[in-house]
Amino acid sequence: MLLTTTEINTEYQVLGLVKGSTVKTRHLGKDIMAFIRMLFGGNVKEYSDLLESARREAEEIMIREARAKGANAVIGVRYASSQIAQGASEVIVYGTAVKI
Repeated sequence: MLLTTTEINTEYQVLGLVKGSTVKTRHLGKDIMAFIRMLFGGNVKEYSDLLESARREAEEIMIREARAKGANAVIGVRYASSQIAQGASEVIVYGTAVKI
């Protein structure tokens, strides 16, 4: 499946909006490790890994939705995230499903 953040210079049939969304929560043990890392500065690997996992899961959901519509590409892909509760974040990815 082709995923792109830009338009493509070829003819395609627009099949509609597709999206994927997931909500991930923090793990107490990893939260403690992240807090310790924040005291000393640098990359907070525990949170980076959590967000990467959430992005990947949301993307897989979007791709399944696009395939169900008969798409072989998604154009104009965008990612967004937000905190929806204390310790829980949502990652959403969306774009336009097309058939090239």
